[in-house]
Amino acid sequence: MPINFTVVPVEDAEGDSNSAAEAEGNKPVSLGKLFGEKKDEDNLQGSNSGEDNQTDSSPFINSDDDREHFYEGKNMALFEEEMDSTPMVASLLNKLATYTNLTQGVREHEEAENEDGVRRVTVVVPQMGTFIGVYLPCMQNILGVILFLRLTWIVGTAGILGSFAIVSMCCICTLLTAISMSAIATNGVVPAGGSYYMISRSLGPEFGGAVGLCFYLGTTFAGSMYILGTIEILLMYIVPTAVGKGGVMPNHMRIYGTCCLLLMALVVFVGVKYVNKLALVFLACVVLSIMATYAGVIKTLIEPPEFNVCLLGNRSLRNDNFETCAKFVKNYTETTKLWHIFCNTTCDEYFDLNNLTEMQAIPGLLSGVIKDNLWGDYGPAGMFVETKSQPSVEVQDPPAEQQHTHRDKPYVFNDITTYFTLLVGIYFPSVTGIMAGSNRSGDLRDAQRSIPIGTIMAILTTSFIYISCVVLFGACIEGVVLRDKFGYSVKKNPVIGILAWPSPWVIVIGSFFSCCGAGLQSLTGAPRLLQAIARDGIIPFLQVFGHGKKNGEPTWALLLTVGICEIGILIASLDAVAPILSMFFLMCYLFVNLACAVQTLLRTPNWRPRFKFYHWTLSFLGMSLCLSLMFVSSWYYALVAMMIASCIYKYIEYKGAVKEWGDGIRGLSLNAARYALIRLEEVPLHTKNWRPQLLVMCKLDADLAVKHPRLMSFSNQLKAGKGLTIVCSVLEGTYMTRGNDVKAGEQNLKAAMAAERMKAFSHVVVSSNLRDGFSLLIQSAGLGGMKHNAVLMAWPAGWKQARDSSARRNFIETVRETTEANQALLVAKNIDHFPGNQERLKEGTIDVWWIVHDGGLLMLLPFLLSQHKVWRKCKMRIFTVAQMDDNSIQMKKDLQMFLYHLRLDAEVEVVEMHDSDISAFTYEKTLVMEQRSQMLKQMHLSRTEREREAQLIHDRNTASHSAMNDKAAPPDRVHMTWTKDKLVHERNRQREMGVKDMFNMKPEWENLNQSNVRRMHTAVKLNGVVVEKSQNSQLVLLNMPGPPKNKKGDENYMEFLEVLMDGLDRVLLVRGGGREVITIYS
Repeated sequence: MPINFTVVPVEDAEGDSNSAAEAEGNKPVSLGKLFGEKKDEDNLQGSNSGEDNQTDSSPFINSDDDREHFYEGKNMALFEEEMDSTPMVASLLNKLATYTNLTQGVREHEEAENEDGVRRVTVVVPQMGTFIGVYLPCMQNILGVILFLRLTWIVGTAGILGSFAIVSMCCICTLLTAISMSAIATNGVVPAGGSYYMISRSLGPEFGGAVGLCFYLGTTFAGSMYILGTIEILLMYIVPTAVGKGGVMPNHMRIYGTCCLLLMALVVFVGVKYVNKLALVFLACVVLSIMATYAGVIKTLIEPPEFNVCLLGNRSLRNDNFETCAKFVKNYTETTKLWHIFCNTTCDEYFDLNNLTEMQAIPGLLSGVIKDNLWGDYGPAGMFVETKSQPSVEVQDPPAEQQHTHRDKPYVFNDITTYFTLLVGIYFPSVTGIMAGSNRSGDLRDAQRSIPIGTIMAILTTSFIYISCVVLFGACIEGVVLRDKFGYSVKKNPVIGILAWPSPWVIVIGSFFSCCGAGLQSLTGAPRLLQAIARDGIIPFLQVFGHGKKNGEPTWALLLTVGICEIGILIASLDAVAPILSMFFLMCYLFVNLACAVQTLLRTPNWRPRFKFYHWTLSFLGMSLCLSLMFVSSWYYALVAMMIASCIYKYIEYKGAVKEWGDGIRGLSLNAARYALIRLEEVPLHTKNWRPQLLVMCKLDADLAVKHPRLMSFSNQLKAGKGLTIVCSVLEGTYMTRGNDVKAGEQNLKAAMAAERMKAFSHVVVSSNLRDGFSLLIQSAGLGGMKHNAVLMAWPAGWKQARDSSARRNFIETVRETTEANQALLVAKNIDHFPGNQERLKEGTIDVWWIVHDGGLLMLLPFLLSQHKVWRKCKMRIFTVAQMDDNSIQMKKDLQMFLYHLRLDAEVEVVEMHDSDISAFTYEKTLVMEQRSQMLKQMHLSRTEREREAQLIHDRNTASHSAMNDKAAPPDRVHMTWTKDKLVHERNRQREMGVKDMFNMKPEWENLNQSNVRRMHTAVKLNGVVVEKSQNSQLVLLNMPGPPKNKKGDENYMEFLEVLMDGLDRVLLVRGGGREVITIYS
């Protein structure tokens, strides 16, 4: 018997009134009814009874829950408590069905006014298919100004073979990029944003922001190029009288170009909808112009056009100022206008020696001129445009000061120096525009199907057009005419225009509107791209450009775009602007290929493109080709573009917002980290590579705030941002009850680390007691080869005043466990007195008391500290202790030589500690210590009484110590030897008094543990020497003695350490990890 599932209607998020009304009346319906199966009446009644009796259908939910239950019936009762976090499949599918990937500003030009006059955005369901939505926009953006104004010149200069190589390289580059882009675009839903969205979500915010801005700059300079092309067509071919007899000058381009830019910006600002609606008109102009060109080629088979070019010798002449290509007419009785040009006062020597001839500008497809145009003809600026097929009598070139005289003659010159790589940079913008389809992904009916097919078909179509044009131009047009960039030799007509049928004006008008439309499209698309980048929030200083008009129009972004576009117009040369935008587009395409290659090689689970005809080798080939074309076109422009992208990348990395987009770079980092961790474990770490990898034990107070933030400051100074640092803390309890506290504690740790500019990992664990938590962290913190080798913690200053002995036990057990784990231990006393990262110690010393050798960590730590700006001006001093049998002079020499080999700069001092009798103060301290320990063990007191008793003993000890240090003490009292204000000359007197005191000992002293007495004697003597030598030092590093093997003496161990550090402000107790960490070898 089939089970009936309840399908719940999901209410629209926008709160549509109709859907809301339907939701009120909707009842659960079984899946059997939905699929036309017959439904049992009993089941229907059971379902209705489930609706009526909510308590029965919801046995796991409290009856006092007043929230609306969206999931009714008994079928899903097992999952009903998790419905908030794991919705029903029907609900999920309903949300996916109503999902739209239209972003704000995509259809802001489709505004309408409702009856109340309130402006609103009308969102239309995307209905554009492959042909209208992708193919035609790509065609319109790819075909343009270069085809009509520069392709014939490129063919004439580079030759058919060179031009074929240029076109092939550029078209293959864009085809490979389109394959990579198709894979990325079909790997999920791509909202409007095009290449920026794809790159940023594939390579991360840093790459996405850098390449997005490069793509924006490329689109903006493309607008400059199209406007310059528009003005060139306008002033050169449509209204040449607007510039006078001197021809088009750079200032003409600047003035008219600026006016055209402002006019286009005004059109974009006021009526974007008209720009989009006229797009098909502009595309029609392009198609008609291309069709006219092909028609002209076919016509040359029947009847070549009647355009002739005038040659003087083998030099091409401008024929816009004369009609007759001859020196004399009417049987040599009358001179022509051309003769007067060359023979004003005296005839030009070259004019006298060479004849004037006319040749057909377009011989036709069958003329065989293709053989002459196979090879290139490069030359410097100012070189005559010549043909090799005509004889010429050469004359000696005039002196340099007379070179300008040729400019007065109607010769056709090279306006710029030509070479192969320059032509690559000029041509490449003609193949850009492959992103037009992906930029419209929000308007497509099926973007994952339309983008690959439409884009690749558009590239193949335009590649065929370009390659066929290269061959046909070379096969139909004379070489001197092809190299005439502006058509001066053919009555100032565009060279492609004289080939077109029926009239050159078809090309002139078509190319003019094509350039206008492309310029408007650039000024429309570039501000929206900048707005998308600004709204992502990854670049803080671009935030202002994310705002605009109420309808989403990017006003501020449009103003910036106009300003940058004006820079390109001020260059006033289409040939100079083209390589600039080539760099930015090539960089964008490079990263599209890189994104596809990285995702393919990483094999991330989310990488499942519907477009299957891709491979990482194709992506790498495309990436290599893009990089090669960048440096082939212009190596200095390539370096500038890469520098701009690098600066933007580092800026986003340093100050940009943190974004997690599941990008491939993060996956690449994870793979690299995994590989590095595995490699680290394969070979044990060498001494030369040893550095402290710190596990910092931080304590959190009752409010979960960091109790000792200076612990982080000190670890940062010790590490200088290098190596591994794990900042951790332990909370008492269970994870189920303190889960929120763990998150709050980690946030506080991260906030404290950010305040200290500390790069480290944070970790908070919950344990039943602090002791187990510390043990867990010491054993398991880190991963693989990246594990800590040293533990940094603060000295438990209040262990004596604590209500119980847990603080003391936790500390001592931590010392034991770090020793057992072969990890170093650093314990900082008075950590809150340590300098912060913003402080600068202008003078002072770092004193190292090297009592025992435990691996050289005591030597290494002050060197690492001195690398930080806080401790940089502090000098390093090393003290060591000599016994009675040691040669202190030889020890000092050996230690100096050892430091020399270690390349450490430090002052060396050997302190002699002679055997002496145990002072009365030592016995007194030992007695009080043992009495306190014994009392706490034997007396079964309450916690409050135990604390009071311990405090009483502590106060008595302090009072006794003060009385013995008083200078006014009676002479029969024992004067303590090792106090804070001891003097050197009192040592001999104390030795004499010590013998007397030994006979006057109290009876309790006879029962003291002699091991404790000896340990206390060592602590007192060492403390006296250290205080005498290092009381005013900025930091004192001491060997930390290990705890006793017998745990019964743990309290005594803490007392020994307290005595050892008494009278010192900043102390760092250091205990080595059982291995050498410093070496004299290179």
